[in-house]
Amino acid sequence: MPPARSVLLDLDGTLVDSQPGIVASCSAALRALGHEPGDAREIRRAIGPPLEDILQALLRPHGDDRLDQAVAAYRQHYGESGLLGSEPYPGIGEALRDMRQAGLRLYLATSKRDVFARRILENLQLATYFDGIYGSVPGGQLDHKPELLAHILAEQRDIRASHSLMVGDRRHDIVGAHAVKMRGVGVLWGYGSRDELEAAGADRLVERTADLARIVLSMLNG
Repeated sequence: MPPARSVLLDLDGTLVDSQPGIVASCSAALRALGHEPGDAREIRRAIGPPLEDILQALLRPHGDDRLDQAVAAYRQHYGESGLLGSEPYPGIGEALRDMRQAGLRLYLATSKRDVFARRILENLQLATYFDGIYGSVPGGQLDHKPELLAHILAEQRDIRASHSLMVGDRRHDIVGAHAVKMRGVGVLWGYGSRDELEAAGADRLVERTADLARIVLSMLNG
């Protein structure tokens, strides 16, 4: 039996615009440590990497190294209200539906905590499209995309890197895909730029959500 054709998808900036909730929770974390958040644009520019990297970058100008406290404050606020600020990009629901109807296996692969990711997808009624939801876990073992994708490939024995694609909006998604010998597809409606994705070596770029399913199918059927 041939390996399943599979698509691994990032969450923030790929499926959902999560900026409002992330900005609010980052601001709450900074305030909890006694700092004024300042310009929200600085927080928006930091979105994409794992949470610890985002908060470390935001704490650096304050000369503050209390990263564990900042992470705890962020997760408390995000779990209470921040995650509800996510909205799916227009056309994403249709793209997921079309990929599933074409027989593809879909897996979420996000650096966000898996419990938060699942709640977001369930709240937006997108969870049923996925065969598996994977995210970071306590302890930090799966915070970075190469480790997370390797974990998914090891756990899902019927999928192969050669028959799969990673779809994301930042260089971390492309670099992670290539680290496990998988092709990486960059989307241009998220938080990363065309230059960033091209520099990371994206195998294909997608400009519109309406084109996502068609391009993914053409790559996996080729």
